[in-house]
Amino acid sequence: MEDSERCRFEEKSFSNGDVYIGKIKGMLPHGKGKYTWSDGAVYEGDWVNGKMTGKGLITWPTGAKYEGEFSGGYLHGHGTFTHSTGCIYTGGWRMDAHHGIGRKEYSNSDVYEGLWKEGIREGCGRYSWENGNTYIGNWKSGKIDGRGVMKWANGDIFDGCWLNGLKHGSGVYRFADGGLYIGTWSKGLKDGKGTFYPAGSKQPSLKKLCSLNSDDSRLLLNMEKHTAPKQKFTRSFSEKISVSGRSKSSRQISHRTSSLDANCILQDPAGGCICRDSSPTLSQTFNESQSEATSVNSLVYEREYMQGVLIMERIRNYSEMPHKNKRQNKYSVKQVKKGSWIDIFGGSRSYYLKLNLQLGIRYTVGKITPVPAREVRSSDFGDRARIRMYFPKEGSQLTPPHCSIDFYWKDYCPMVFRNLREMFKLDAAEYMMSICGDSGLRDISSPGKSGSIFFLSQDDRFVIKTLKKYELKVMLNMLPKYYHHVGSYENTLITKFFGLHRITLRGGKKVRFVVMGNMFCTELHIHRRYDLKGSTQGRYTKEDKINSNTTLKDLDLKYEFHMDKKLRESLFKQISLDCMFLESQHIIDYSLLLGLHFRAPENLKALVEPPRLMQLPHSLPSEDDAHKQGEQLIIPKGLLLVAHEPSFVNTAPGPHIRGNTLRAYSIGDKQVDLLLPGTARLRVQLGVNMPAQATRKLQGDKVEESEVELFEVYDVVLYMGIIDILQEYTVKKKLEHACKSLQYDPMTISVVEPKTYAERFINFMEKKVFPEPETS
Repeated sequence: MEDSERCRFEEKSFSNGDVYIGKIKGMLPHGKGKYTWSDGAVYEGDWVNGKMTGKGLITWPTGAKYEGEFSGGYLHGHGTFTHSTGCIYTGGWRMDAHHGIGRKEYSNSDVYEGLWKEGIREGCGRYSWENGNTYIGNWKSGKIDGRGVMKWANGDIFDGCWLNGLKHGSGVYRFADGGLYIGTWSKGLKDGKGTFYPAGSKQPSLKKLCSLNSDDSRLLLNMEKHTAPKQKFTRSFSEKISVSGRSKSSRQISHRTSSLDANCILQDPAGGCICRDSSPTLSQTFNESQSEATSVNSLVYEREYMQGVLIMERIRNYSEMPHKNKRQNKYSVKQVKKGSWIDIFGGSRSYYLKLNLQLGIRYTVGKITPVPAREVRSSDFGDRARIRMYFPKEGSQLTPPHCSIDFYWKDYCPMVFRNLREMFKLDAAEYMMSICGDSGLRDISSPGKSGSIFFLSQDDRFVIKTLKKYELKVMLNMLPKYYHHVGSYENTLITKFFGLHRITLRGGKKVRFVVMGNMFCTELHIHRRYDLKGSTQGRYTKEDKINSNTTLKDLDLKYEFHMDKKLRESLFKQISLDCMFLESQHIIDYSLLLGLHFRAPENLKALVEPPRLMQLPHSLPSEDDAHKQGEQLIIPKGLLLVAHEPSFVNTAPGPHIRGNTLRAYSIGDKQVDLLLPGTARLRVQLGVNMPAQATRKLQGDKVEESEVELFEVYDVVLYMGIIDILQEYTVKKKLEHACKSLQYDPMTISVVEPKTYAERFINFMEKKVFPEPETS
């Protein structure tokens, strides 16, 4: 009552021509009132202490208007903004920007309905184009990004992963005629292995393949009210969506007219370049638009693409296809093997274990990071150098409450690993966020026979592996020398270790872990993975076990790789140094993990990509400029080595990236970058972004008639590192004797002395994998 008595109603004119009519408290508008600016803008509604707060209506001379909630002079809360162009937004606002759930109708009849963040589409949402195309899924920074489903008006549907408005990652593409392609994409183009099921053929269940696994799926399903109308099918369809639109925050409302800019409209996804499913140079057998007769409806086409170019096809009968367990999701991370060495990883226990890991790592990294930096001492190594903590479910004075089970945590050699992380230029906060963030860890299956369990951080930067007790002892014994070796040789190929931990659960079960860098967290898509030991004993992969994520072995390697003379010298110099170190620690059975990124032949790329998409990013020099800088075309098809320019490449260290920029013989022993026309410019380091030419080896065995490989020589980018360095000779020898006494097949165990193993390993790499070029 007192407040209303102090408010008076009056009309007030200002020297600049503005006029206010309404309640005033003191000298300020307070309560209901109407404010008219000299340029014609009008606000009528609630005021608090001189600022628009509450509900009101504001109109501008341009014809734009907003009706809804205000706070502190800002459009804040829920309201409807109508732009002078006819664009209408209804939904949440924060500080003059779209925020929360909202619906926007654009002037061209496009509609977006979903989540916004500070004026930009962010989170789950649905975008419907005027021509009938619809996207439902995740958005990031105003662009299609994450998991989502695109439906074209012609009936085509893509359900899969997106990045910056382009298909990127795993996905399923269903054609309007019923054909189905399951595979991977990179920057909008098919890239990697996939399977095409023609129209009318037997196909896998799309319920399992396309189900959205995130919590967002429920929102998307609720938003999906209709199916895109099917039209007459044509073979041309969009393979790209150009999503350049981004919301623009409206200007702050002041005592003068404000103009709220409309969001840019997304480009029509069907109006991009026309891409075809196969190269026009290929035979009719590759044409996915054909409707096959009933007699061949069981045929399935296993294909491999490189940046949109089809390079290999195998025709198989559906009955010959390896079928997964019905419960396994095709595009989820591979399920953990059953019957592993410890039985606590099934069901909810795996969830508890991952949560315990995150709690423990967050605690110990947070505890050791503030400690002043110093050189490590001998007392920092060994089993006694540790941090111990008990984590009860209800929490304690030192630990937070949590929803896992009670556990004991041990962190080995915390000061050593803290210094290693700093040596590897890894920020402690980024490390914790990557492993301990809200997204959690993912299960991946072991690529080998060890039975170890692997977890992967959500950003793919780190791999966490379970260790056996003897592997933990080997690690602790080797750690002082390992610390010295990686400190002395920054180009080392040996695995980067970031932490060593143990969890003890109720009942006394102990689980030991090591955190490592993921060498396949790369800027380029990895098409092949090989685990090479330099042995032929059991080193092959059964055909029915091979898929796009399989790590192949020595006898599966069909290529040899030729690289720049200086790059090859640097590679083998470091391999020799690393093998000498491992030999001194009596380590055997290690491998070279090799990842290949294939480049499609440049002369065929033009068939699937329009010229505008082949242009280099604006930050890169043009091809003419590059020639002026004296670069050398080292491979005849498209990989360029150019003089290193730190400002043009990413020099930030990664979970596997470390070491200096390499020098190349072909451009005068200068430090080099790798230029991929139309893609990127990358820094060349040992084991990272190394260019080579892959030549297909002549195979003694007959190739299946149903398999067609279109090329014999490829440009490749190599990624490599030495892994599995915790197999100590004495332990393996004891294991060999145990296997023989138990009448195991002795061929399953191969134990040689460390020196012999190192010599065999280096010889295999020199002769079979990276041979010297033949001289005439």
